[in-house]
Amino acid sequence: MLTTAPRAYGVADPAEARLLSGREFLQAIIDGRLPAPPIAETMSFWLTEIGDGFAVFEGDAGPHLLNPLGIVHGGWAMTLIDSAAGCAAHTLLPAGVSYATIETKANFSRPIAEDAGRVRAEGRAVGRGRRVISCEAQVVDAKGRLLAHGTSTLMVLGNKADDSRPKEA
Repeated sequence: MLTTAPRAYGVADPAEARLLSGREFLQAIIDGRLPAPPIAETMSFWLTEIGDGFAVFEGDAGPHLLNPLGIVHGGWAMTLIDSAAGCAAHTLLPAGVSYATIETKANFSRPIAEDAGRVRAEGRAVGRGRRVISCEAQVVDAKGRLLAHGTSTLMVLGNKADDSRPKEA
């Protein structure tokens, strides 16, 4: 559940981030010990929950997200899918290892109205190799209706010092 408490936005100190596993890093953002990324403020969505290979974002639709036709731009749902999938993968990575999106594909199931309110994006890792993690995500409205769904392929980036990689599952 989203809090109404003020959030700090920014980028975590890379030296500090390298010391935390992906799951620890993301939990520190949720807990407010590390700043939320600036994109969260811009796009009005926030990481709210994580688990092993699992991440949830919640966001608020609004007039700042409208396209010229007066509906929420599809890029918002695409970014939710990419973020939820990427963070699901990130939860599986050890300290000093990061990731980058190779590809994200989205399917839009219904338009998102300006007054749609709170939406939820759930991402799950579905395949994990040494260098590539595959994830899927879905975006639903407060009534549980599917708004969009998609997949992301993520490249594992090892620590340059020792080129550590996560072990294959």
